[in-house]
Amino acid sequence: MTNLTVWKFNTPDGAKQAADKLAELQKQHLIEIVDAAIISWEPGKKKPKTRQALDMPGLGALDGAFWGMLFGLIFFIPIFGMAVGALSGTLAGHFSDYGINDSFIKDVRAKVTEGTSALFLMSEKATIDKVLDAFKGEQIELVQSNLSTEQEAKLREHFATEF
Repeated sequence: MTNLTVWKFNTPDGAKQAADKLAELQKQHLIEIVDAAIISWEPGKKKPKTRQALDMPGLGALDGAFWGMLFGLIFFIPIFGMAVGALSGTLAGHFSDYGINDSFIKDVRAKVTEGTSALFLMSEKATIDKVLDAFKGEQIELVQSNLSTEQEAKLREHFATEF
């Protein structure tokens, strides 16, 4: 089963540091990273910066359209020059087909704010206790949505062909 997890950090660079640490854990076969993206929201900025974490080995399973649409829905970031507000209802319904529901979106929107960062991670086959040990002592808040194999296949199929 693939897990979509959002790891929220209380600093703008916390997500990048966590991504680097997870890349090391992947090399030790303690987690399998399917794909990842990072949001960093510097103090004083109106909106967060986003980027797909393509520099990590084995990533890029989903194209940027998935992350762009998801981040647009959560943070109202314009996608391809369009205002997301008009499309939010359609997008929300679309993502619910993949196990990403209204509650997930509202939780992330409320928790990832100015001065914080978040790592959006699609992973599987994690040795949870070892991964948690690697982050012991760090302040991390998790918001998690589990995707079934069917939902993941549907998501991959849709975003691999539509955009």
